[in-house]
Amino acid sequence: MQDNYQREINYLRVSVIDRCNLRCIYCMPPEGVRTVPHKEILRFEEIETVVRAAAHIGVKKVRLTGGEPLIRRGLENLVRRISSIPGIDDITLTTNGLLLPPRVKALKEAGVKRVNISLDTLDSGRYRKITRNGELSGAWAGINSALDAGLHPVKLNTVVIRGFNDDEVVELARLTLEKPLHIRFIEIMPVGFSNSWVAGRFVPAEEIMSQIKTRLGQLLPAKIPAGGGPAKYYRLKDAQGTVGFITSMSDHFCGSCNRLRLTALGSIRPCLYDSCEIDLKTPLRNGAGVKEIAGLIMKAVSLKTDRHHMFDGWRDNRVMSQIGG
Repeated sequence: MQDNYQREINYLRVSVIDRCNLRCIYCMPPEGVRTVPHKEILRFEEIETVVRAAAHIGVKKVRLTGGEPLIRRGLENLVRRISSIPGIDDITLTTNGLLLPPRVKALKEAGVKRVNISLDTLDSGRYRKITRNGELSGAWAGINSALDAGLHPVKLNTVVIRGFNDDEVVELARLTLEKPLHIRFIEIMPVGFSNSWVAGRFVPAEEIMSQIKTRLGQLLPAKIPAGGGPAKYYRLKDAQGTVGFITSMSDHFCGSCNRLRLTALGSIRPCLYDSCEIDLKTPLRNGAGVKEIAGLIMKAVSLKTDRHHMFDGWRDNRVMSQIGG
């Protein structure tokens, strides 16, 4: 399935819930955000229909996100449903890791192949500050449970923030020497609540790379870990893992974008930074089947723009957790 710019669209990010157990300072205000009644969130059978329709027209990879997806009860059942859909060959999960240890075995057995876990700092005090109520030990328990379960590659997502954690990038990169972890440094994006908050806090990937090379040595081009994605990957000499850079702002990768987003409320969004959405929930609850939903997804693909327009400012009244990470 190609869009108007000959990009192959084969990846669907599915937000299963708009709630999160953390309140990260670059994502939402201290009081959190208004959540919707559970009945307004897509049911598992509705998500399954959307994924079947997407698979019918070329989607092969599904990533489950939130909010925090592990808040959703019975997530293993949804994974099992999706893994049975012909054409879907990759199911992954993005999480903060805090709720992962008791569920990691069941999720893997259901069909989850890999996880991405958020880790913005190695300092417990900073972790509590940036998440407002989280414990770093819980995140590490999640990371180690993923490693122990064999959900390789285990990727860590680090949003780099000037004046907060930019002095930790070397130690974070050093983790790849000690463990088979694949850390991805992400340029902070002006999304939702963070639109005004990020002013003066942006750190370009080039600066992060320079710090790492100065302290830890040359960054060698690396084979892309399973799952690919927008990161550019490198490896330190003798490292078990890789160091990746996601340059959403300084060097956008829109020309190779292959994704769509399904919000928890049931809309298909062609681009994170474009408020254009197509409602699927109403047709689903009016009895639409796979064929009709596939047609609406194709319409969304036709509306994908050639690139994001982040520098024009955020024009949506929702935050990331409400759209889908």
